[in-house]
Amino acid sequence: MYFAVLLKVAVYSLIANKLRSFLAVLGVIIGVGAVIAMLAIAAGAQSQVMGSIQAMGTNLLTVRPEQRGGSSGVRTGTEQNLTVDDAKAILSEVPGVEQVAPVVSGRGQLKYFENNTNCSVMGVAVTYLPLRNFEIEKGRLFTNGEEERMARVIILGPQTAEDLMGTEEPVGATIKLNGVNFEVIGVTKAKGDQGWFNPDDNAFVPYTVAMKQLFGQDYLREISVKCKTQEDLNTVQDAIFELMRKRHKTQPGSPDDIEIRNQADMISTANEVTGTFTILLGAVASISLLVGGIGIMNIMLVTVTERTREIGIRKAIGAKDRDILRQFLFEAILMSAIGGVLGVAAGVGTAKLLSSMTNFTTVIEGHNIIMAMLFSAAVGIFFGYYPARRAAKLNPIDALRYE
Repeated sequence: MYFAVLLKVAVYSLIANKLRSFLAVLGVIIGVGAVIAMLAIAAGAQSQVMGSIQAMGTNLLTVRPEQRGGSSGVRTGTEQNLTVDDAKAILSEVPGVEQVAPVVSGRGQLKYFENNTNCSVMGVAVTYLPLRNFEIEKGRLFTNGEEERMARVIILGPQTAEDLMGTEEPVGATIKLNGVNFEVIGVTKAKGDQGWFNPDDNAFVPYTVAMKQLFGQDYLREISVKCKTQEDLNTVQDAIFELMRKRHKTQPGSPDDIEIRNQADMISTANEVTGTFTILLGAVASISLLVGGIGIMNIMLVTVTERTREIGIRKAIGAKDRDILRQFLFEAILMSAIGGVLGVAAGVGTAKLLSSMTNFTTVIEGHNIIMAMLFSAAVGIFFGYYPARRAAKLNPIDALRYE
């Protein structure tokens, strides 16, 4: 019953000053909506970054030659020291390794009748495409037998296939790569542009063909290593460093001649960066919610002044200080609650609209909505308490004399 009376009085008070109440609530709506929309943008960015990393494969280590340094400290190139035998040794001698894939790469000119395109050409093992989460949309992977006999077969990325052959069926066609005929046996499924590189604009051939017939090189660009579990990454990394020092006869005290990129480190770094980004956006959006709270406080102070005589009458007929405090505090909380609910709707709507109108992904998380609502309630209590307390402390005699 007492709550119903508080609610009735608060609603009448807000309706009596519609425009003023709306402007106070609007500040909270903007604040809560901004918090939810900004956090949805940050969560979407984190999701995209994590998706890009996961698209490269899971539980991965990438072994690459270390860069050479000149006398001035300037990097002058990369060591030529990784071999196919190193890849085989990693697979057979390092515990916790599930798969390895030797990789060489270069640029290649692809030609099909009068059409031609230039793209990245990667010489890879049979294990590379599954290891790196590439899926075959049309055709098939090349086989171990084709790899061993250096068969001239090629798998195209979807962008490369479209640039080279348009709408024509690519599988089964013969194209020229750097003047050498290759049979197209497959097309990978689109992954989307990852920003720093486009996995859809690639061509894959057996590494044996790439090393002996296309690029004429005996050393690998990298060795991709898949561990059995993510927990094995650091242990396997240390074991690979030790094995490569032994195989490359690196002297004690000398620096390693390889570098290893650990996917777990990449994920950790990405989480730190996106976490900082989330905090920044949330903090910026929270400022607008604080401004909305100040607006509520200002409105409540004006309301207390306008209703001074009413407060005096209430006290004169028996209302206690706590009753006056609760009444005005409840009005502030009600404005904040209304603003919070409408702000949630505005924030969710803005995030969904942004996602539908652009290629940017937004992720609305339930705990962010709850946090914004709690923050909104806290703003109402915090900024409503002072005006309510001021109203409660008014002297009833002075209040009755107020004009």
